[in-house]
Amino acid sequence: MHYAIPLALAGSLCTATSSVCQRLGAKNSEATRVDVGLIFRLARRPIWLAGLASQILGFAFQVEALRYGALALVQPIFALELLFVFAYMNVLGTRRVTRRDWLAAAAMTAGLGVLLLAASPSGGRPHAPASLWWPAGLLTLAAVVAGLAIAFGLHRRSPASARRWAVVLGAVTGIAWGFVAAVIKEFSSHLGQGPGPIVGTWSLYVLIGAGAASLLLASHALAAGPLAASQPGFTILDPLAAGLLGLFLFGEHIQTQPLNLAAEALAVALLAGGVLTLSHSRLLASEDSRPVVGEDGDCLSAGCSAAVGDGPGAVAVAEVYSHAGSVRDDDLDLERKRSSSPQMPAACG
Repeated sequence: MHYAIPLALAGSLCTATSSVCQRLGAKNSEATRVDVGLIFRLARRPIWLAGLASQILGFAFQVEALRYGALALVQPIFALELLFVFAYMNVLGTRRVTRRDWLAAAAMTAGLGVLLLAASPSGGRPHAPASLWWPAGLLTLAAVVAGLAIAFGLHRRSPASARRWAVVLGAVTGIAWGFVAAVIKEFSSHLGQGPGPIVGTWSLYVLIGAGAASLLLASHALAAGPLAASQPGFTILDPLAAGLLGLFLFGEHIQTQPLNLAAEALAVALLAGGVLTLSHSRLLASEDSRPVVGEDGDCLSAGCSAAVGDGPGAVAVAEVYSHAGSVRDDDLDLERKRSSSPQMPAACG
């Protein structure tokens, strides 16, 4: 167990790096349906490939962590990925991370941490019987298909629709990653037994297929909208789905004493509060939207201050947008004057 925690921390840093790099590579790509070709188009971009390499490294850390720790122990640690993502966004300067955003992210992470400590997952078997894998796989598939039906049923004609699209796809991806984590747990029990048992186990091939499908889902989620829209689904539903699968498939145990249950309820409340707060964050403003500036230079759109920030620089940008608007209005007035001016008869002159 002592090895599982640092390995999971390293894995969460790698997955956060992957999310940021893949979002930077996919932000100008769009897909209104499940498009396998999206992967091949993104593979031409070095920044996206760097994110893919970081994701593979994160999977390697995850495999090793699950060799030493329970599924319900390792996966919640990956919730720290959200804090790493916000740190990257703050450093890159693509969006200004406010104190409220940091508190929301901290609440989400603290909620998962308290839940982990209060539940104290332990025990479990290294392998799950096929009689349990089949219903777990079918339920996961049904959840993913239902999420995709909702996501691709949304009309993406506005920034708000694009954000909702990214939120739903992020949730679907989180569920898929939770299932992948359960398969990794099964696969990791065969490591150290030689190449024969590794190649002969079904979990290797399910891991490859489910991992590829999860990568495709993540690519669509990251291409759909801002990273802050899809990241909560990645961060929350992945460990929750994996934890439930750990209890169901591997017989892992959690504490159910009254005090522990009260702490778990508090943790869930912290988690829900963090998600609700982040869902109203300015980080959810479209990354491509241009600030809307009033006649007095004040920001009128929700994403204006997040885009241009505060201080003299913000005032200068606001003045530029305001001046641009006045120039357009002058042009329109000039066109109106030209169109309304009396026409001279052809015979005159």
